[in-house]
Amino acid sequence: MSTVYDAWIGREESRTQRILAPAVQAMAATLDTGTAPTAGEALPPGWQWLFFNPAVPRSELGGDGHPQRGGFLPPIELPRRMWAGSRLRYLAPLPVEAEATRRSRILKIENKVGKRGSLWFVTVEHTTACEDRDCIVEEQDIVYREATPPSAAPAPASPRHEAEAQWGRAFTPDTTLLFRYSALTFNGHRIHYDLPYARDEEGYPGLVVHGPLSATLLQQLAVEQGGGRRLARFEFRGVSPLFAGRPFRLEGQAQADASLALWARGPDGELAMSATAAFD
Repeated sequence: MSTVYDAWIGREESRTQRILAPAVQAMAATLDTGTAPTAGEALPPGWQWLFFNPAVPRSELGGDGHPQRGGFLPPIELPRRMWAGSRLRYLAPLPVEAEATRRSRILKIENKVGKRGSLWFVTVEHTTACEDRDCIVEEQDIVYREATPPSAAPAPASPRHEAEAQWGRAFTPDTTLLFRYSALTFNGHRIHYDLPYARDEEGYPGLVVHGPLSATLLQQLAVEQGGGRRLARFEFRGVSPLFAGRPFRLEGQAQADASLALWARGPDGELAMSATAAFD
């Protein structure tokens, strides 16, 4: 179906950056992993999101802290924007301190109508390469939606996630974690650090945990449960938000095809994020 944003389909951009060891060490400290990969060692899955983020001048940010509409992404005017999910293929290690290039291309732009109005979905393919070899290929889904009026009825509570976990652990996100992750990813979205904005403007009960942070934690869990196998594919979808100060659980179960089903279960038992992991 043709849309007013068809001219953006196929648009490309490229960024080159060194996978800096100090940023990797800061991520290890943020996640409290105890150790960090050193120069030449492979970057853990999900940590590539620390890099290739645009350094947009403060004067060019919108009221939500995101870059203003337009540029590489289409100028969709709906005010709320979030990362809905991704499909990733890990093809080769991305070494710490290597120079890498991420090529981005807009694959698809679609309009849909949800329970709370119009939605636009933009799918972007990111290919990260090092030494003329593709290391990571990701299809990222970005959703734009209408603002929720202050007078609107609250969204119905999400049902309990009934899947039975074979293994899992509790995780409590605090405001320092969210602040550090926002700084490491140069993410200015105010829902992650500005409580009055998150509560009064976007209608959240607290500061929102970053979707890619939750996805990184699930990838870490997948690697731990992978029996030494290399993570080759990972897919995740955000379902409902998680909030600072409210413990949640990272859980999973093995599948008949040797893949893993993973999820983040919110404090009331609701499904916050679903994911699958496959290995070589």
